[in-house]
Amino acid sequence: MDVVWDRPEPTGRAALTPLSRAAIVAAAIALADAGGLDAVSLRKVGAALDAGPMRLYGYVATKDELLDLMVDEVHTEIHIPAHTDWRAALGAWAHRTRAAALRHEWLVDLLGGRPALGPHALAVGEAVLAAAATRFPDIDDARRAVTTLRAYVNGAIRTEVGELRATRTSGLDTRDWQATNGPYLMRVLAEGNHPHVARLVADGTDDDPATAFATGLDIVLTGIALR
Repeated sequence: MDVVWDRPEPTGRAALTPLSRAAIVAAAIALADAGGLDAVSLRKVGAALDAGPMRLYGYVATKDELLDLMVDEVHTEIHIPAHTDWRAALGAWAHRTRAAALRHEWLVDLLGGRPALGPHALAVGEAVLAAAATRFPDIDDARRAVTTLRAYVNGAIRTEVGELRATRTSGLDTRDWQATNGPYLMRVLAEGNHPHVARLVADGTDDDPATAFATGLDIVLTGIALR
């Protein structure tokens, strides 16, 4: 079996609607940005490009391949700065991954699965490991540091995007949600069985998503540095 990264694009007579793997990926990303991954199929991408789905199979054999190509293309938006210290580099990777996920919410549904092996994803992975290796020369220690950080980043942005989706689905913003659920929650807390939750509700700070992400990231990076 070959892989899409090594497979050449079809050649032959010119068609009325020129195709390329890059055009197919761009159309698929546009569909996903507008309607999520359910809006992406080879048939729908073909329709967006005014081309029959059978023509697409010469460039992309399956939907899984198309998703892999889409993820790799998004990695072009995640640039790791060179000539900086390891913590700044890993922090930049985390923030830029979050920004990419907020631009392309479907990305969170594809994080944490099989390793991304496309050329752009591999370049980002190399830069992240190289930065970690300046602090942890043992490659397994560098891997563990990156894996720990990636677990935080993936979980944090999944939570943030999940809340955005829930707000859109319910039609309730934060104030509306609190007005709907507040009376029930206050009644339960008044029973005294959840003192720490009650303290959080009464005295806790409601950070905005960007602040919450940055604060958690600082905690994780500090822990990695101490290790």
